[in-house]
Amino acid sequence: MNPAASAASSAPIEKSEGVWHAAWRRFKADRVGLVSALIVLAFLGLVLLASLGLVAKNWQAEVGVANAPPTFIGPKPPEATGTIEVPKGPNVDLSAVDPLAPRYAEIEEAAKKYRTTETAKAETLPLGGDRLGRDVLDKAIKGTQISVFVGVLAAVLATLIGTVLGALAGFFGGKVGDFLEWLYNVFEAIPGILLIFAFAAVFGRGIGTVVLILGLAGWTGLYRQVRAEFMKHGSREYVRAAEAIGASAWSRMFKHILPNISHVILVRMSLLVVGFIKSEVILSYLGLGVGVEDVSWGTMLAEAQSELILGHWWQLAAATLFMAVFVTAFSLMADAVRDALDPKLRGLE
Repeated sequence: MNPAASAASSAPIEKSEGVWHAAWRRFKADRVGLVSALIVLAFLGLVLLASLGLVAKNWQAEVGVANAPPTFIGPKPPEATGTIEVPKGPNVDLSAVDPLAPRYAEIEEAAKKYRTTETAKAETLPLGGDRLGRDVLDKAIKGTQISVFVGVLAAVLATLIGTVLGALAGFFGGKVGDFLEWLYNVFEAIPGILLIFAFAAVFGRGIGTVVLILGLAGWTGLYRQVRAEFMKHGSREYVRAAEAIGASAWSRMFKHILPNISHVILVRMSLLVVGFIKSEVILSYLGLGVGVEDVSWGTMLAEAQSELILGHWWQLAAATLFMAVFVTAFSLMADAVRDALDPKLRGLE
């Protein structure tokens, strides 16, 4: 036997880098995307802690005075009480100033039976207080839980609907495809914001209702993209080979084609999360989102509208800051994920 051939046959076979491994390597090289992912993970950790009741548990408690300013501003100056200076002296008849003066001792003794111990309220809070004295920081954390939960869950629902319908339309075509195209055109013909308002008017308010509304109104874009991908992959060699060995239609759809277009679905779902968080904020701001017993970034902005007129800007600033940081970080992370999973970049390395 030829020694060179023998050495070549005994040499270890190098395995090619997997798709997900290569994507992870490219993602780690993107510093902006990596930092954004860490920020998103920090927000998700905050959502988990709030869900478990470890933080912002008592966000409804009135722990400060009304409209308590942030701590870095300091306590607000005392306001004039409008009290009347009562003259004092041994020869002063208090009944002439206040007819109830002779009965003050009797009233005080009766009030002791009903008086309860009242906890002193803070004059300042870390990020200020609202008009009821509730901590704005706790409200912002609890609002993060509600808004992120609604955005993620609604995106998952829209992704499921769009993926299943797009797979059916793209793979089978024919009458199934025609019917689903008609359904898609009906939803697409109505402006998105009007469709959301129509669903909100029918289903009412509440967290579950908002998730359902956004999921039903937001699947059309993903459906169109998944349908095109299934039409493109349905005629490729690996799908034909699976059909030749007896794989069923469902197996070819969800075991062969779906994994090869998963990067498209993941990127689209990440974009839906950002869009749905914004939609939830708009709905809650207009009074069509979460109920009055809950708090979200949208309800905080709605409350801050009346407070801003009086110069109390801290609730508006807290809700805007939390929302802007999360949405920006999630958008940058989605861009990094898209670049890492883009098959066109594999040949450029």
